[in-house]
Amino acid sequence: MLSLTGIILSLLLLMYLAYRGVSVLILAPILAMLAVLFSAPSNELLGTYTQVFMQGMGGFAIKFFPIFLLGAVFGKLMEDSGAAHSIAYALVEKFGKQKALLSIIVASAVLTYGGVSVFVVTFAVYPIAAALFREINIPKRLIPGAIAVGALTFTMTAMPGTPSIQNAIPMPYFETDAFAAPGLGLIAGVIMFAGGVWWMQRRLKTALSAGEGYGEHHDANIKEQDFKHLPTLLQALAPIVVVIVLNYVLSKFLFPVMDTAYLADKKFGGTSLSAVSGLWAIIVALLAGCLMLVFANMKYWRNLKKSVNDGAMGSLLPIFNTASEVGYGSVIATLAGFVILRDFMVGLSPNNPLVSEAIVINVMAGITGSASGGMSIVLNVMGETYMQMAQQFGISPELMHRVASIASGGLDALPHNGAVITMLAICGLTHKESYLDIFIVAVVVPLLALVAVITFGTMFGSF
Repeated sequence: MLSLTGIILSLLLLMYLAYRGVSVLILAPILAMLAVLFSAPSNELLGTYTQVFMQGMGGFAIKFFPIFLLGAVFGKLMEDSGAAHSIAYALVEKFGKQKALLSIIVASAVLTYGGVSVFVVTFAVYPIAAALFREINIPKRLIPGAIAVGALTFTMTAMPGTPSIQNAIPMPYFETDAFAAPGLGLIAGVIMFAGGVWWMQRRLKTALSAGEGYGEHHDANIKEQDFKHLPTLLQALAPIVVVIVLNYVLSKFLFPVMDTAYLADKKFGGTSLSAVSGLWAIIVALLAGCLMLVFANMKYWRNLKKSVNDGAMGSLLPIFNTASEVGYGSVIATLAGFVILRDFMVGLSPNNPLVSEAIVINVMAGITGSASGGMSIVLNVMGETYMQMAQQFGISPELMHRVASIASGGLDALPHNGAVITMLAICGLTHKESYLDIFIVAVVVPLLALVAVITFGTMFGSF
């Protein structure tokens, strides 16, 4: 019982201190060692840190670093080439001023579905949204909610083929690819998109009825974007299409017919194609997208080396934050109190692991304020258990994958989420002004979509 007390205390401190802005790079090892003190002799601390925490952290980094790296570089190339700006601007023009909210939502969704990070999307879309909203005099406070619908919901966790890390993490645990349970993913995507659009339009109508306009804002974060060459919409969309299509072709057709028997050799970790093909497909697809952006804009780069370097450096904090959380989870899994905690989590729904998986991942994502971090902790310590339960109850691994991915994108968007804080900072708004919209579209609506997926998945299986 003392061990369980230590685990709960460390989790509560992790949530509180993360909300207060303390870096998880500092929190994870310290709070993991705090939990150890409640259940093991103090002379085990250093051994636990180097042999358990660092092993868990390093294992995650080794497995997923290429996706973090290439995703960040791809996003930076999309930003600096003007492609992200071109897509956002063209969609706003196409939808027209009367559908300003919808155009911002769709622009954000297109970019994130193509692999561009939410931070790059916010930087690219916000200046256009602010100028548009100011021109037609609708409240600026609605901008973060609109971006959140497109960037923090269905394109992050539900849409089949999305190269997001939230869709990649379940792959090695369930031996799936990015297109796992596509039908259920599309259903969840429709619910998130429709629910988000409905809420934002409702908020806009209420604000306009009350006579509220853009408001008094200095828009200090808006910078003039000076591109040597602005791609056309088709040119800007081409790399995104390449990423999605190549990801599908590789994972469904090319890799399955390759001779990969060599993977069983000890030299390659004694693995199988099904355990790595999903990751391979995303890596190759993102690399192809990066190369396409580089060569298609070769005459127009202001400083290609800087763009690539900035993208690479931008991948380091996200990968190490998430890896640190995995290291934390690895330590917790070794403690005596974790057996009680694990049995409780599995017992939440002993006959349907989908429910248990969804609840545990959601809660952990909420505690850490990170979709990828929360899901990684759970799957790192319980992925094998959930896979065994899926086999026991005849549940498709693809369904387990999709539920895990969607579940990570619910409570993660609580006020201490890093993406939420950064988005509000870029937009020059506060939690008081705009967080309610983010909460509804990025927490409540995705939770409703998760319930729908579990219900349909339980009734009809994976499709």
